[in-house]
Amino acid sequence: MSMNQTMSTSSNTVEVARQTVPLNWRAKLARNPEWFTATLIVITCVIVASINPRFFQWATLFDLLHSATITSLFALGTLVVLASGGIDVSFTAIGALTMYSITKAVFAWWPDAPFALILLAGAVGGIVLGVINGMLVHRLQAPSLIVTIGTQYLYRGLLLTFVGTTFFMNIPHSMDHFGRIPLIAYKTADGLNAVLPVSAIALVAGAILTWWLLNRTMMGRGVYAMGGSTAIAERLGFNLRAIRLFVFGYTGFLAGVAGILHVANNRLANPFDLVGSELDVIAAVILGGARITGGSGTVVGTLLGVALVTLINNVLILVGVPSTWQKVIVGAFILVAGTLFALRRRG
Repeated sequence: MSMNQTMSTSSNTVEVARQTVPLNWRAKLARNPEWFTATLIVITCVIVASINPRFFQWATLFDLLHSATITSLFALGTLVVLASGGIDVSFTAIGALTMYSITKAVFAWWPDAPFALILLAGAVGGIVLGVINGMLVHRLQAPSLIVTIGTQYLYRGLLLTFVGTTFFMNIPHSMDHFGRIPLIAYKTADGLNAVLPVSAIALVAGAILTWWLLNRTMMGRGVYAMGGSTAIAERLGFNLRAIRLFVFGYTGFLAGVAGILHVANNRLANPFDLVGSELDVIAAVILGGARITGGSGTVVGTLLGVALVTLINNVLILVGVPSTWQKVIVGAFILVAGTLFALRRRG
């Protein structure tokens, strides 16, 4: 037998051995960190339902989906940035600036504008602001956290100084109409209306689009490659400038769409909305298994992380847990997740 045949045989033997040896819990967690988040969701649901049996009803699910839609769009954009090795904290400022400025401008100049056009304007505005982030990060070669903290203050400063600081309730007619369209609606046993707004479709569309971009395109491979090592990604031929512009532009795109949907759902444009939700969004992505250092993260894990944070923020009050404990519980979950995800890399 030749040396090549011997090496091939032994490598096949090693591979078979790897496949036949049962994986320990660390290896399983390394491959599928989403299971940890899913387990926390199940435990939380069981505890809440045991205390308040009314938890398991469609109305509760509809409320959770309604609450999670905007957060999910923000989180999917954050996932893409984290996977590339960066971090963006300006997405809520982008959402606030686009939603408020476009709502006021459209109502003043074209109050009967179709909703699709308003949504497109929000998406384009978000992309422009996101690309500015990407250009600054690439040109300055500065940590994206520092750059986006700066642009967060810049965008919010522009909004509060030049656009407006008052609640704006006179939204365009098509936005008001869209916010009232039910995707699913029924009456509960108590006679209350349980409604799932049509904007929940955006959550599904955003998840599918993000999954496709990350897993089925060359740009998605470049995102993960750059998150793993910028030097290796560059040697592999990936254009780092294009990737940075893409990830921050895509995050801005989802933030702009989320801002417009937020106004339509609430039928109110408030320049102070969305402020302070950045940490909840980043926490959801990290709880979903994404590493802050980049190179990892999945759409399924991110959505599970959003579901967990939404449960904590919206459901625990049903069982008498004070709202002041919500951040404590989220923080504890992050610490436990961080510990287990660290152990998975050592195993």
